[in-house]
Amino acid sequence: MDRILLTGATGFIGSHVAEALTAAGLRVTALVRPQADLSHLVTLKPEIRYGDVRDRPSLCAAVCGCTGVIHAAALARDWGRSEEFQQTNVTGTLNVLEACQRHGIQHVIITGSISSYGEEDSRQTKDETFPFHSHHPYFLDRVFPSGFNWYRDSKAMATRQALAFAQSHNLNVTLLEPVWVFGEREFGTGFYAYVKAVQRGQRYMPGSTRNVFHVIYARDLARAYLLACQRKLPGVERIIIGNPTAVPMHTIFRLFCQEAGLPPPRLLPKWSVYPVAFALELLHTLTRSKHPPLLTRGRVNMFYDSIRYSTEKAGRVLGFQCAHTLAQGIRETVAWYKNNHYL
Repeated sequence: MDRILLTGATGFIGSHVAEALTAAGLRVTALVRPQADLSHLVTLKPEIRYGDVRDRPSLCAAVCGCTGVIHAAALARDWGRSEEFQQTNVTGTLNVLEACQRHGIQHVIITGSISSYGEEDSRQTKDETFPFHSHHPYFLDRVFPSGFNWYRDSKAMATRQALAFAQSHNLNVTLLEPVWVFGEREFGTGFYAYVKAVQRGQRYMPGSTRNVFHVIYARDLARAYLLACQRKLPGVERIIIGNPTAVPMHTIFRLFCQEAGLPPPRLLPKWSVYPVAFALELLHTLTRSKHPPLLTRGRVNMFYDSIRYSTEKAGRVLGFQCAHTLAQGIRETVAWYKNNHYL
């Protein structure tokens, strides 16, 4: 029976992947940092190995005895220092690949990001053949860099270097690139924060009725990892994972509010929000705050830009289809928040 090393197992996406692998009968070895919260992970009874993807010796020790690796660990946020993104997302990914190459592991699944293709407002549908276009030209970006770009650029660089490493060392690498993910245990990608703000009485929020975006329920995404693990695709593949249809963003947030029993807020035009976000982001940058402001240029843009991706390859190569409708996934997510007293 395969033993899979899973990095990022205590994170949002990684915890769902751990559930899917365990339910399928695979043996999971979880690489976790010493300070990580293991309260959910231990219920799945994986083998726990302590380490960090930024630390080569601990990573090599964790890989020993495994037949495959799923790399889900990442620094996924829009705030922080550029060095932090580079060390975790770029160096960490290369460390994983080098450990696999050293221990003779031939099949590796890596978590990429659709942000490598760019997240600018566009009518074009992007697929895996689209060129790298991660850096967004924010207002005054040259003198006032965006943390969101540091995340995007680091994921694009990690993808480039992973593909080059795999080809030069004859590794089989499947790079899964999820769209915007929601689901149980999500506290950092925006959906929970939105609903919580409305619950606290926020009646006006950034947003538009015109822009569309792709999302995916975390349990469905985890199934894509399981399929990739079972199929062991030869060579190097990049695969976008998401719902097949881009949905109006206001529809998504309206469904969240509806399931939470909250009235949807009124939408503010971008011209009224962007200057506030710029000022808040600049202030937090100048004061070197470790905590992000409520609004940034990147967060505001995401509420107004239309971004479309093709998920055709996921169905053709992996046989992947979402098992939950958008409404079902949101219903399950909100129910979890309520049952665990987060809402």
